[in-house]
Amino acid sequence: MAGGEGSRNVFLFVPNIIGYVRVLLAAAAFVLMPREPGPAAACYVLSALLDAVDGLAARLLGQGSRLGAMLDMLTDRCAAMCLLLNLALLYPAAAPWLQLSMVLDVASHWLHLHTCTLEGAESHKGAGPGGSRLLQLYYGHRPVLFLVCAGNEGFYCSLYLVYFGEGPAVPGGPGLFRALLWLCAPGAAQGGCTCCSWGAARRLAAMDGGARQSD
Repeated sequence: MAGGEGSRNVFLFVPNIIGYVRVLLAAAAFVLMPREPGPAAACYVLSALLDAVDGLAARLLGQGSRLGAMLDMLTDRCAAMCLLLNLALLYPAAAPWLQLSMVLDVASHWLHLHTCTLEGAESHKGAGPGGSRLLQLYYGHRPVLFLVCAGNEGFYCSLYLVYFGEGPAVPGGPGLFRALLWLCAPGAAQGGCTCCSWGAARRLAAMDGGARQSD
């Protein structure tokens, strides 16, 4: 009974409730995407921004949980995958690159999360003992993590909006949406996913090697 009560309390942790709101906002964005680009982008961006809020709430309230970490990861990956799928429909010529981006994103984060779980980590937001310096910089410094994630989300959201129009005029430049697209373009690079995959694979191989030596 006590265990069941504890489980119900975890579901009601403030960061997890924020996570549920993120899921609803992302779902609303996907429903609106075919016909309402402005509201769709607003729902998607708000869901992404709340990713920083739930982590802050978890630290301030001492309500970090494995459930919350898993919900956070799944919401990020599923939201990004659905946006990229929509972009592949809007930009058929770019579909192979968008598919590659989806594969790298999902595979690298899944491998990293699974490795962290085997290592006994409470969260995937850690580089692990065998993580690369780039991965340590990415996960170890929250401003860097925020800027990279914001750049990645901003690029694909801007690419979605540019399909429907350039956006408000920017003095001496292109429309706002295209300006954001260029500004956020470095954030769409998949180098972090590659490092994430390679670092996790090395740590898994090290665990395999250790297990064979103990046998």
